[in-house]
Amino acid sequence: MPIGEQAYLNLCKHVLESGAKKEDRTNTGTYSAFGQQMRFDLSKGFPLLTTKKVPFRLVASELLWFIKGDTNIRFLVENNNNIWNEWAFKKWVESADYFGPDMTDFGNRSQQDSSFNEKYQEQMKIFKAKILQDSTFAEKYGDLGSIYGKQWRAWKTSKNETIDQLKQVIESIRINPDSRRHIVTAWNPEDVPSNMALPPCHTLFQFYVADGKLSCQLYQRSADIFLGVPFNIASYALLTHLIAYECNLEVGEFVHTFGDAHIYTNHVKQVNEQLKREIRDFPILRLKREKGSIFDFELTDIELLNYNPHPAIKAPIAV
Repeated sequence: MPIGEQAYLNLCKHVLESGAKKEDRTNTGTYSAFGQQMRFDLSKGFPLLTTKKVPFRLVASELLWFIKGDTNIRFLVENNNNIWNEWAFKKWVESADYFGPDMTDFGNRSQQDSSFNEKYQEQMKIFKAKILQDSTFAEKYGDLGSIYGKQWRAWKTSKNETIDQLKQVIESIRINPDSRRHIVTAWNPEDVPSNMALPPCHTLFQFYVADGKLSCQLYQRSADIFLGVPFNIASYALLTHLIAYECNLEVGEFVHTFGDAHIYTNHVKQVNEQLKREIRDFPILRLKREKGSIFDFELTDIELLNYNPHPAIKAPIAV
């Protein structure tokens, strides 16, 4: 079985050549395959794709946002991370408080109509400024509901108590490394229909300890292969490094298992461009050793060395 970046490129090829043509929630259309898997040996480099540039700073700041249990985009916007903006922006432009130009179907129209795109960018700039400058506005329109950070750090029980899954799993790895219950889930059936901007795509992950090494397997129910998956690979690889660091373990494998793995029809050209590129060596991750807990980490505590990717490839996001 191919491992590392070749496994990712093989998945792209398989979905393009053999995937089923399916409609989807965003009305974009996809090529889709079910039940795929990739493996990455984390001891052989940090799996940030090299066949196109993946912005590691965005990956790291998003993961730290999850780890802190935050669900409001204000922290991300403060760190110049805009990857969750569209879902919060959509809530604002569809509200009674919005008086700007019509932004209906902005996720698709902004990519096709230059005049519309200019208006969209102007309204997004206003929205981000309000998020940063107005705490009341940020509380109302910046919060995305009970998404990853909330489920990881403050899962609400039927007894109105909260469970800190992430803290519990770290303690479990330390005390009972051979346990088969090192699991964190973000899929909360009660919250999915009504209290999440986007139901969790990466739904459940499990840790495994053997020979002094920590491995992680992620089950991802829905995977945007071109835009989302490169972030997901790097994010869970980083999470594995952080937890291994706290538990005094080496890193083992990251295993990425998919439900619906898909390529959007408006990403096919970009995927084919990426498939023509030659794989380069993965970079190296370095964690500063002053921190005692992953909950204390900040962006400046995480360094990426020797990253030499091909140029980035832009593509529209389906919202």
